[in-house]
Amino acid sequence: MRNLLWLVLIGGAAGLALGPAAHAQPRPYIGYVYPAGAQSGTTVQVRLGGQGLDDVHAAVITGGGATARVLEYRRKLNPQEIRLLNEQARELRRGGPADRPAAAPKATTAAKTGETEAMMAMSDRAAAEPGSGAATSDLVAQIEKRIREHVQTPACDSIASLVSLEVVLAADAEPGERELRLVTPRGVSNPLVFVVGQLPEFSRKPMMTATKQVLGKEEQALRRRPVDEVEERVTLPCTLNGQIASGEVNRYRFTARRGQRLVLRTQARELIPFIADAVPGWFQPVLTLHDGRGKEVAYADDYRFQPDPVLMYAVPADGEYVLAIQDSLYRGREDFVYRITVGGLPFVTSLFPLGAQVGSAVTPEMTGWNLEGATLSSPAPDASPGVSFLAACRLGYWSNPLPFARDLLPDGLEQEPNNTPATAQPVTLPVILNGRMDQPGDADVFQFTGQANATVVVEVQARGLGSPLDSVIQLTDATGAILAFNDDYEDLGAGANTHHADSYILTQLPADGTYYLRIGDTARQGGRAYGYRVRLSAPQPDFALRVVPSALSLRSKSAATLTVLALRRDGFAGPIRLTLKDPPAGLVAAPVTMAGTQSVARISIRTTAVATSEPVNLTVAGSARLGQQDVVREAVPAEDRMQAFLWRHLVPASDLPAMVFDPGFTAPGRRLARARPPTPPAPNPTVAAAASAAGTPKFTPQQVAGRLRQLKLLFEEGLLADDFYDEKVAECEAAR
Repeated sequence: MRNLLWLVLIGGAAGLALGPAAHAQPRPYIGYVYPAGAQSGTTVQVRLGGQGLDDVHAAVITGGGATARVLEYRRKLNPQEIRLLNEQARELRRGGPADRPAAAPKATTAAKTGETEAMMAMSDRAAAEPGSGAATSDLVAQIEKRIREHVQTPACDSIASLVSLEVVLAADAEPGERELRLVTPRGVSNPLVFVVGQLPEFSRKPMMTATKQVLGKEEQALRRRPVDEVEERVTLPCTLNGQIASGEVNRYRFTARRGQRLVLRTQARELIPFIADAVPGWFQPVLTLHDGRGKEVAYADDYRFQPDPVLMYAVPADGEYVLAIQDSLYRGREDFVYRITVGGLPFVTSLFPLGAQVGSAVTPEMTGWNLEGATLSSPAPDASPGVSFLAACRLGYWSNPLPFARDLLPDGLEQEPNNTPATAQPVTLPVILNGRMDQPGDADVFQFTGQANATVVVEVQARGLGSPLDSVIQLTDATGAILAFNDDYEDLGAGANTHHADSYILTQLPADGTYYLRIGDTARQGGRAYGYRVRLSAPQPDFALRVVPSALSLRSKSAATLTVLALRRDGFAGPIRLTLKDPPAGLVAAPVTMAGTQSVARISIRTTAVATSEPVNLTVAGSARLGQQDVVREAVPAEDRMQAFLWRHLVPASDLPAMVFDPGFTAPGRRLARARPPTPPAPNPTVAAAASAAGTPKFTPQQVAGRLRQLKLLFEEGLLADDFYDEKVAECEAAR
């Protein structure tokens, strides 16, 4: 609990550490990507929702064979901008040409009072001259679409601004998860998952922005899906992409043959680890499979300890089947995004052992569905210590990846029977043992000899390696007296995992003698999938680093700060020297030393550059002395995410991109206004009358500047005709 509270506190400290520069400009943020993937060898249009995305001009995708370019940016409009668009559309419908010379403003029928009404009066105009044309019709249609899709009170403001991308995937793009970010002149967004798939993809139409629900009037905010979109017909195998609206169920009809072993694997929380302003903080999908008569034949609301469900179904008869997906609580909005792969595809349910010693050639045994003739990928025997991912390949299709650990210590296997101290398996320390709870109620006991005052570490790896085992361990002496006990041990490097189910003990032995370690499952569950790795050794002090946030923005020739967290292991209490490793030109950081009592530090990044044309990657490294050896550990970039308004998690990212921006820089207009006549325009009588009645100018310079910015943005978006824009600018100038 102490560590959890500490992480909550550093979450606030990390925000404060960024200083005034961070708060002057909101960091670009994306809350969803839809569709969240595409088949290799295809080109797709992708929609992203976020905020702080003004002047977005680029997108980056990790890995080779994938490129993206920005097609359109649609920010959230305010009521005055909507009023301008309505007025422009009315004039065009009355026959005003799309490009006519600017006309002098005309008076409205009556003066309006109040600041807001007076500002609105600046938008009133007389009917336009008659005329028509294809350009006018296109502009009217574009404006009407923009107004129709506008939502004044979105369910979530942080995803109300929209960006459209064109993503191109090469035919040889490696399948799997990538990270997608947006780039603006003032920074790089957080990353979200984009999947390169192998199967043909079906994507429903993107959702419009969901409306905020009012208590007692929820029906008014429900999505009205057209009848022909409620159920879609698809052909297997395929990947289904969709978004769930509030109260909605998506259905897919397909044909299956008797004997097919279908795997329906969902990705939802895996795509978006945490959803803003939602409890429990992520989309909880539920899958239901019905036969052609509507009878429910299979159901899944999770997969073991993971909230994304996997449904495995052996088809009993030829015919049609219908898959339905919804949120478990019937919540929904644009960021409730899912991908479902459906077909007779390989799926690995477990590996054993879960790891091996570095240098050993071990091919783990795999179990699962549709694995006949499948081959399992394997890391090289000389792979470095750590966790890699293995997957099975069958008929050219890759399965789900599962983690596999490599360690330096000697490696061994559990040997049954070893359920009691009387049948305990003798082992010699140090050792890592690979075992599993073969059946419900199983427990494994290991016996070793220890010396007085020796410190022993017992560490279980199971949940962190994809096993459903919820381990519990206890260390006893020869008399059966319990010396140490642990169920769950918090691991700040666990990413989005919400249950720290693995166990850990560090204790000092009281005397020379025989000791027993017992490991079991807290719920007394078991089976082939319930594997584990348990380390018994003297302490091996070490550390890992996380750095938040996973992107950095710096003003010209200034500084910004990153927060570095040390994950100290086996009692390591030495100093850690933090540096910026191989910094790009123009970026420097003074070394910072993290004392042995510290777990959080801040490193300041300085720049001599005015601006960078594109993101540059940074690497923060920490060096320390472990025993007689000097080691360097690179910090893993991470996003600090909150679950259920309290629990925080460090979700890892691939890169740490940085941007230097000039705060005085103005992006060139996407559409240039034509030259305006040098003669000053006649003042708007309504505005002049309102100002005269008050005795002072009705609009402050800030209000006029804001109005001019609104006009400029709408004009650059192509929603205002040249003459309309010129006249509105003239009205603003007359109101100064």
